[in-house]
Amino acid sequence: MSADREIRRRQRSAGGTKRRLVVPRLILATLLVAAAPARGEELLVFSAASLTDALTELGAAFERRGGDRVLFSFGASSDLARQIEAGAAADVFFSADAARMDAVERAGLVDSTERRDLLSNVLVVIVPHDAKTAIATPEDLSTLARLALANPEAVPAGVYARTWLQSLGLWERLKDKVVPTVDVRAALAAVEGAHADAGIAYATDAAVSKRVRVAYRVPRAQGPPIVYVLAPLKASKKAAARAFVRFLASPAAAPTWKRFGFLVLPAP
Repeated sequence: MSADREIRRRQRSAGGTKRRLVVPRLILATLLVAAAPARGEELLVFSAASLTDALTELGAAFERRGGDRVLFSFGASSDLARQIEAGAAADVFFSADAARMDAVERAGLVDSTERRDLLSNVLVVIVPHDAKTAIATPEDLSTLARLALANPEAVPAGVYARTWLQSLGLWERLKDKVVPTVDVRAALAAVEGAHADAGIAYATDAAVSKRVRVAYRVPRAQGPPIVYVLAPLKASKKAAARAFVRFLASPAAAPTWKRFGFLVLPAP
């Protein structure tokens, strides 16, 4: 055999070896991709600040059920609604009142087929835990110097509080004493830090703080109807957005809502 023919024979043999090695590697790569867990969707949920604790826990529970990831932006529902109307790329909106959800829906941004009135709450008057303040009736609020409320012109918790005080004929006497805050959790913080003599918040907010106590609980029948409204946003095409809304409204989520003090509304 000539030297040239021997070289060509060895080259062909080496090429065949390479081809035989390539095939198993391709098969192995395919198997590894198939065995890897499917990557879920990432959701951005705009939610009322008063839902922070319960919703964070429920978001983690939803993540454990599948491969999706839930991120939250908590704040005043009025601010969140404005951001959504300005084009914020959220997937779900959870408002502390129907008015803010209505505004977003009028703008054509809500998937109304999945809209749900999900929760309710009650108002309470809170004072610093060690304060000697006694509030036996709503009229006793007029003896205080400063009253912390979420902004009563826009933020649902503050609007609910103002509506309640107006129904009692107390708003005109108290409005100059009001310390407006950006949201209900900021009102809670103002009372915790003794920057206000008292505040009006949701019962669920008072329940998560050891630095305030409830001085007066507004009877639910006497306060304004408080309704938390949940819906996916129309611009979101993520199936997980609808799945998360349904999860939050499911019997599986109800015990968590109740443990944090929310009232779960009956399905229509």
